[in-house]
Amino acid sequence: MDTISNISGLDGLIKDCTKCALHLGRTQAVPGVGNTDAELMLVGEGPGEEEDRQGLPFVGRCGQLLTTTLVEVGLNREDVFITNVVKCRPPKNRDPLPEEVAECQPFLKKQVELIKPKVIVALGRIAAAHLLGRSVKITKEHGSLDVLPFNEDVLASIIYHPSYVLRNRNTQIERDFHNDLLEARNIAYGAVAPYQVST
Repeated sequence: MDTISNISGLDGLIKDCTKCALHLGRTQAVPGVGNTDAELMLVGEGPGEEEDRQGLPFVGRCGQLLTTTLVEVGLNREDVFITNVVKCRPPKNRDPLPEEVAECQPFLKKQVELIKPKVIVALGRIAAAHLLGRSVKITKEHGSLDVLPFNEDVLASIIYHPSYVLRNRNTQIERDFHNDLLEARNIAYGAVAPYQVST
């Protein structure tokens, strides 16, 4: 992997990967999508059914909410890079197993190395725990920042996963999701994002 110098080359490795059992049930691997020079990178836990079908991260209902919220905070999907901790769909959308995460971790580290974001938004407890290498209490830690253990030049912002927000519409959780993403955007881009937004 040391010889890989761009995202398209890395995508090819990810799509051909058979290192863990997740490849047996996938339609296709889901490497990631977006701006390969992004200041802001979003990382979920793993592809769902629709993502597995389309080969793109966050395109189902969760993706629609994420896209809408990005626009609300002054960004488009094309401004950020979106990926997951594991690149293949776990069966029945279960949590990824530690050995599956371990096999995919070099891919995620290489994505971070190549993209060089200022901030990584960890979407949900599972993504945050795997990125930070520790347990995360999402209801207490959402909106907080931490240094990425494997790249101290990058900050990790912990926010709720869109699926949790969808189950809690019109509540403080939905407002926190918006505000936490806005704060991550502000840190990554400064006060003015690529698209001016009134808050």
